[in-house]
Amino acid sequence: MARFDFSEMTSGGIGAKLQTGAGVLFEMGMRAASGRDGAIDLVAAHMYFNLADRQGDERAAYHRQDIAEQMSKLEIGRALRAARDWLATH
Repeated sequence: MARFDFSEMTSGGIGAKLQTGAGVLFEMGMRAASGRDGAIDLVAAHMYFNLADRQGDERAAYHRQDIAEQMSKLEIGRALRAARDWLATH
């Protein structure tokens, strides 16, 4: 399992880097990948990292690749479809 660094966040939970939409999506990916809000959800993590990368978060591509190494092709396909669906509705 990947190790995630939450040190960039302030004690309030969202740091200065998270002021952008890409930063919020990255944080959502971190939460899903670590199980911080419940069970670990690699499909959701991949989706959020993909969206954050698309919006310019430089950290997201690395974490998306790390997550993808732990996923099946079926799970990656579900994550990519979820990202497309998210883009269509937002």
